Amino acid sequence: MTDPRLDARIPDGRPEAFILTGSFPVIRRNPLYLTELSGRGLKILVITAESYREQATTAMADTSNPASQITEIAYVTGDFTVQGAFVAGAVARTAVWRERYTIVGAYAVGDYLAEPTGLLADGLGVRSPGLRASRACRSKYLQRWYAPDLSPASLTVPAGERESADLAAVRFPAVVKPASRASSSGVETVEDVAALRRGLAAYPDHEVVLVEEKVIGPEFSVESLVREGRVIFASVTDKVTTDSHAHTFVEMAHSVPSAREDLREGLLAANHRLLDALAFENGITHSEWRVGGDGRPRLMEVAARTPGDGLLTLYQLATGRPLEPEILRVALGEPADYPPARRYTRQVYLEHPPGILEDVVLDWPGVRPEWIGDSGVWPDIKPGAPGDEPTLRAVLVLLARGSSLVPLSSSDDRSVTFFIDAPTPDALDALERRVRGAIRIVTG
Repeated sequence: MTDPRLDARIPDGRPEAFILTGSFPVIRRNPLYLTELSGRGLKILVITAESYREQATTAMADTSNPASQITEIAYVTGDFTVQGAFVAGAVARTAVWRERYTIVGAYAVGDYLAEPTGLLADGLGVRSPGLRASRACRSKYLQRWYAPDLSPASLTVPAGERESADLAAVRFPAVVKPASRASSSGVETVEDVAALRRGLAAYPDHEVVLVEEKVIGPEFSVESLVREGRVIFASVTDKVTTDSHAHTFVEMAHSVPSAREDLREGLLAANHRLLDALAFENGITHSEWRVGGDGRPRLMEVAARTPGDGLLTLYQLATGRPLEPEILRVALGEPADYPPARRYTRQVYLEHPPGILEDVVLDWPGVRPEWIGDSGVWPDIKPGAPGDEPTLRAVLVLLARGSSLVPLSSSDDRSVTFFIDAPTPDALDALERRVRGAIRIVTG
């Protein structure tokens, strides 16, 4: 619902500003947020982690970099494995800005600052997912609490109770995961109680850990754009993770829209029930689901922020329009809409041999690998026409030459990705096979 303070603000001569929060590399690789806000004449205020200070300072000083549009940037310190670690810093920095600017909106681009952003928006009287959603979307055990009928059987192990936790009811294979991390960090499959005990002992003492039944079946995400509690756009994405051949859950492919028409309506309905349970108000959500043998979607997790990896690019390739302007319109209380997909699109991450990254070789006419490991800025990958032939749009090398390539245990370990689109799912599958055969990752 609309906060009455939103319509009661009287201009007082201070410049209007908008706050973006999250990992600086994510903000930098999605420059359309910055361009849209600058085009509206808004000052751009960014809150990010202290660890990004050096690269942010360099990027902002480069007038050719989209980050040069940022007006001010504030750095917060904290351990991302500690729940609420960034809240105090975010509040302290914004308290200073509130005296100098009229802040008209705030939006979390990444996971770790999503909860503080919800609190900031509530105090500023601007639109947000709402306090319940902002909090629960950063805590997997709270998601299980608010939506038990959508969740797999699970056990919450509070910090300090690893040794005394009763594991008798755990069904195997099970998944053990930290309750508040992102990017698949720390998420693993365990096959028995002994492996579970070892897994629990490996987490820092302060972390809350979730143990849950592993749902065997295909994985999906649902992206939803919500305005004043009403879903104005929702779409299902097919996913592939490393758990098909390993004990980890690193995401290796996204396909927009899903080709599983038989499961689409069930996933959308489950996602709608989830948003109701979380009392979600304004923003975009990225929920992740698995569908087991019984055909029922089971919630893995949900985030109240931009979908990660290259999903924004996929939506633009699929529909012909970017999502970022609509996300900002929702945050600013403006009318927003988004069209259905007209192409089938896919982002694929390649597995790599361990070693030192020396080169990426591509045998494909008109396309060359783009090395973005140094700048961190993704190219503007333009959509084609609805009737285009199956097309390889881009190959991106995410790490710099000389980087150490290690076995994949989190999203940050991935090195090479490509984007493709086609008029049908079968044509998309065939194109993926051709592109995989044309790329070689060279290590030394």
